[in-house]
Amino acid sequence: MEYISHSEKETSNVGYELASQLKPGNVIAMYGDLGAGKTAFVRGLAEGLGLDARVSSPTFTIVNEYLGKIPLFHFDMYRLGDADELFEIGWEDYITRGGICVVEWSENVEEAFYNDTIRIYIEKIDDFSRKIKIEFPA
Repeated sequence: MEYISHSEKETSNVGYELASQLKPGNVIAMYGDLGAGKTAFVRGLAEGLGLDARVSSPTFTIVNEYLGKIPLFHFDMYRLGDADELFEIGWEDYITRGGICVVEWSENVEEAFYNDTIRIYIEKIDDFSRKIKIEFPA
């Protein structure tokens, strides 16, 4: 699935729409440059999951937890060197807690993902527009 977004709100709306297709235990790997809109997408995802949370980038905390009927675990791997560091902070525990795990900067921890991972690529077209590509596992 591909979308063209022309604003932060539209990027968030794509995340909102995706939430209806998710189930507990899903893992989402996100890819995109700094400022591409990954966190805006996650804001929409949280809203679509019915979470009343102020979603922010977990760059310095590594993971933010938003609890609700289906919890959302929002990871930012920008500061991690490899998947070993992700496993050290309890990655396997998070993926078995019955929530949705969404990971920004997934390219830094690629070896932590399984074949059932949903992949989202966000590419800047210009200052406001983004191409969002969502790949579901086969």
